[in-house]
Amino acid sequence: MKIVRIKAAGLRGATPKGGWSDELKPDTVVHTLIAVETDEGITGIGSVFTSEALVKASLEILEPLLIGERADEPSRVSEKLHQNTFWQGRGGAITHTISGIDIALWDIFGKATKQPIGRFFGGRVRERVMPYASLLMDEPKLMAANLENLLSQGFMAFKIGWGAYGRIDDKHDELLVKTARETIGDKAFLAVDAGASDAYWRNGLRWAINTSHMLAFYQVGWLEEAIRPDDLDNFVELRKQSSVPISGGEVLTRRQSFLPFLQDGAFDIVQPDVTKVGGISEFKKIATLADAYGVQVIPHGWNTAVGLATDLQLASSISSSNKVEYITGSAYVDDIGKTPWKLDSDGFLEIPSGPGLGYELDPDKVEKYTGAKGFI
Repeated sequence: MKIVRIKAAGLRGATPKGGWSDELKPDTVVHTLIAVETDEGITGIGSVFTSEALVKASLEILEPLLIGERADEPSRVSEKLHQNTFWQGRGGAITHTISGIDIALWDIFGKATKQPIGRFFGGRVRERVMPYASLLMDEPKLMAANLENLLSQGFMAFKIGWGAYGRIDDKHDELLVKTARETIGDKAFLAVDAGASDAYWRNGLRWAINTSHMLAFYQVGWLEEAIRPDDLDNFVELRKQSSVPISGGEVLTRRQSFLPFLQDGAFDIVQPDVTKVGGISEFKKIATLADAYGVQVIPHGWNTAVGLATDLQLASSISSSNKVEYITGSAYVDDIGKTPWKLDSDGFLEIPSGPGLGYELDPDKVEKYTGAKGFI
């Protein structure tokens, strides 16, 4: 089975706010779909957390290495791409693009063998997983209304983040967290994402330690990205002094970047993004390293329905991955598939058992949000 074509299409028109200093607009493209076609008629789909322009530029370099390659050997082919691009963007847009290609190749392999992807990594340890509804912190009354709506949809786990948190004062931070906890009740899970990968993050270690003590009072499950992403030493110190578990790693790429954070004990929870780190092949290597250091793995999932489907397959085979991120209010998650996501009565998502990702895009909806006719 040979690769004959690779296509990319950016999602636009309904891009949700990201909470960034330079805020996203509806037509801003930060997510790009990938389709890999084979000579046997099987097409695999992937997703990249990078703009369409960067993905297409990366494909100019990657396509000559891909066309004619076997489509049913995803790990070998993806490593070939990594090995041949050391000098042209390793860790950046090229690595992000390889992520989407790798996901698509695993989707092909699963479809060819008629098995869900999770089964190839030691078997499925769970058939369903709890999604946490991920939403931006907003003005307290509006945030409470959003949380109430999500509760009514059946969500039992939540993460609030970015927005004004850490950007006004400590009293306002506590008001936001207090409002969230009172709205969702004591039984629901709550996490907080400070969003220190935002441009020019102003807070340091002392603020992060103090906010962790406040969060513990409200039974917060983890504090995410409270330190600038590359600040290894302060992450290590924060974890030593924090009153709640510390998570991070969503902006890191490839296992080599994660290793020092794992070795030095920076995280209780590591959050690789499969659409950035190098795809499923690389994610599994990171998960194996994390397991060796006793660190929990919970996928970062601020992306698309294809990314969510991939995270579900990963969670099916990684014992510590008891949650996945579900970005709320995004058409790119809720409105591009043939079948809508549905929570069960316990607030869990069933992990698809169909071949590959077990998820199908709706061609008309993909065209609606990409403008690419016949993409799938």
